[in-house]
Amino acid sequence: MTADPLRLALGTLTAVPVRPPSRLDRSTAGRAMSLAPLACVPLAVLVGAVCGLGALSPVPPLVVGAAAVGALGLGSRGLHLDGLADTADGLASSYDRDRALAVMRTGDVGPVGAATLVLVLLAQAASLQALVSSGGWAAAVGPAIAVVLSRSVLVLVCARGVPAARPSGLGATVAGSVGRLRVALVLAGTGLAASLALAAVGEWWWAGPAALAAALLVCALLLARCVRRLGGVTGDVMGACVEAALTAVLVVLAATVA
Repeated sequence: MTADPLRLALGTLTAVPVRPPSRLDRSTAGRAMSLAPLACVPLAVLVGAVCGLGALSPVPPLVVGAAAVGALGLGSRGLHLDGLADTADGLASSYDRDRALAVMRTGDVGPVGAATLVLVLLAQAASLQALVSSGGWAAAVGPAIAVVLSRSVLVLVCARGVPAARPSGLGATVAGSVGRLRVALVLAGTGLAASLALAAVGEWWWAGPAALAAALLVCALLLARCVRRLGGVTGDVMGACVEAALTAVLVVLAATVA
């Protein structure tokens, strides 16, 4: 059914309650990943509201930024943060590919994963602090744009030609499921939307494409490392790419918009 891809995207990437898709195949998975920027709009609205309202309140901007990070984590069930920690532990392990994947599947967070989470969350909260301090509509629009742009990199992670690290699991379902033309269209569309949104609130339009370029660069580097080290992508790798992309987008927007 035509609603299946959106249901899959919402159910996988957000805590929005939806019915499971009636059919789950590679075609549905590919379209679901292409709809990731649209599916995460509720999360973008949530984060934008927290930051926008926080900018109008006497609450310290850093506290507002931390609250926005927490709200985003709750809105996505901590899925991407868990993936970031597991991927960091797997890449840092001295084991071979199979044992590194086993480390990632245990669910335990090791010292490298914990340190990575702390550093990434600190960078995100600090960047949000700068955006909140800027005041005006940019305090709400900037964080919302960051959420959308960070999820758009999933089409790159799931692009045709990128292998799965395991024969089963989320990574195996979505790996290589998005055609290259669709990758280009999704990224161009989200970049254009970000430019228009920033221009509408009186900010530099080019900050959107610049933030997207930074996200794609960071994502591509991490993805290449995971393919070499692990043999392909997993659900954890997808989450790690989203969090890395979000951090890159927020840093760029904080430097150009705030």
